[in-house]
Amino acid sequence: MAKKNLQTKEVKEEKRKKLKQRVTPKEELGGTEPKKKKQSVQAADEEEDLTPEERRKLERKLKKERKKEEKKLMREAGISTKKAEPKKLSGPELALAYLTSWSENPKEWKFQKTRQTWLLSHMYEKEKVPDEYFTILLDYLQGLKGSARDTTVQKAEALMQELDGSDAEDPAVMERCERIRQVLQLLS
Repeated sequence: MAKKNLQTKEVKEEKRKKLKQRVTPKEELGGTEPKKKKQSVQAADEEEDLTPEERRKLERKLKKERKKEEKKLMREAGISTKKAEPKKLSGPELALAYLTSWSENPKEWKFQKTRQTWLLSHMYEKEKVPDEYFTILLDYLQGLKGSARDTTVQKAEALMQELDGSDAEDPAVMERCERIRQVLQLLS
């Protein structure tokens, strides 16, 4: 039994070696001459001996080895092998891009609840929603319907009462108060 297993392993190993030689690109072989017809017939016969699963595994293994060697050569040449990951946009950037998309490309624009929620909760903060975007946001708010409109009005009224109670002359508070007034005038 052990002898039979040893023989099958040897046969499989021979098949792999032959297939590896056949699959190896010509550049790696040093630009050898084209194979003769006899060799190609032999290779085809040997390939038939491998099961599709074995062939697939062997091809994957060879591909992995080639990539590993390419990376090694790249490192030796001093070229970085790491791919630069694209910068992911933050929540405020995505929300402002959503607003810009709404105003510039209405046909391609798609509603996104999370972006709208972020805009509605931060619209009074000048640092997060600059003036240039606030004017677009006011246009966006005109189309606001349902409970989003109702809750926006309720929050604006509550903030307005809170700010009226604190007679602060702080310019940031005054700007926030002005934004709240504009939203209330628009939605009421």
